[in-house]
Amino acid sequence: MTQLLKTPFTELVGVEHPIVQTGMGWVSGPRLTSATANAGGLGILASATMTYPELEAAIAKTKQLTDKPFGVNMRADASDAQERIDLLIREKVKVASFALAPKKDLIAKLKDNGIVVIPSIGAAKHAVKVASWGADAVVVQGGEGGGHTGGVATTLLLPSVLDAVDIPVVAGGGFFDGRGLAAALSYGAAGVAMGTRFLLTSDSAVPDSVKQEYLQRGLQDTTVSVKVDGMPHRVLNTDLVNALEKSSYAKGLVAAARNAMKFKSMTGMKWSTLVKDGLAMKRSSDRTWQQIIMAANTPMLLKAGLVEGNTEAGVLASGQVVGMIDDLPSCKELIDRIMADAVARIDALGDLRA
Repeated sequence: MTQLLKTPFTELVGVEHPIVQTGMGWVSGPRLTSATANAGGLGILASATMTYPELEAAIAKTKQLTDKPFGVNMRADASDAQERIDLLIREKVKVASFALAPKKDLIAKLKDNGIVVIPSIGAAKHAVKVASWGADAVVVQGGEGGGHTGGVATTLLLPSVLDAVDIPVVAGGGFFDGRGLAAALSYGAAGVAMGTRFLLTSDSAVPDSVKQEYLQRGLQDTTVSVKVDGMPHRVLNTDLVNALEKSSYAKGLVAAARNAMKFKSMTGMKWSTLVKDGLAMKRSSDRTWQQIIMAANTPMLLKAGLVEGNTEAGVLASGQVVGMIDDLPSCKELIDRIMADAVARIDALGDLRA
């Protein structure tokens, strides 16, 4: 039987283990999310690449596959954010996570309806702000992580946030095993969040050929690029990424417009909806219009790589930790292994005392 580590995060969310599977577009669907939940961690559905009906169906499917708590990652700046929040409330989803922090009124609405609110942040000042707005916990992602991340390493960012807030802090960026969990807990974190490690499990729906592409990479085989969607985004080094890095912004904008049309066609979205999303993104961030147009690249480039398995036409989001991973366990095998190792290492620390 897997040993348990009780933390403020496990008590807040009602999960067995202080481990979070992050919401990854095109990757974190019902299959992976429910497998994580059934293994005792917190699985999170990624809704940014889903239409509202697709999210509705994904939540229903996840509830069929697990009776454990799970979460949904949302875009607070989406034009239909209010409708999606109402959906989470109706379906009694346990956790709402956000890459871009929601405003105070949205946090209040979720909390008033019993939903735990966990934004991801990249600086201590952002943690202080969302904590003052009522966030229940935060995920701190250091520079080693994939997705939109700053350049500060987790080993420095984590203690700076822990010193700044008194809500549970979950550490992300560079975690993949029991050593990392034990280290994060020793800092004072209440758990760890992992993306790439869960992408590389047998429960992940990513094509096996793509998983093998990840497994062949080393610690130096990722690039933090702003050419994918206009914001810092860590991806595997591929011929496409190398070409994007060398391309002009004009070519990038043309490609973004082309991909926006593909995304519109695939999802059935109206142009008015895409324009509303762009305006909402502009109001809620300091992105330039060039960056917002480039953000249209992301859904289609990630879909080509992570769903269709076309690594020549798509990009492969990844944390730097990819260079430390060499197998594809199930979520249960992974979590059991991490917990056993973490508990053993924590117990061993007691032997160091004189």
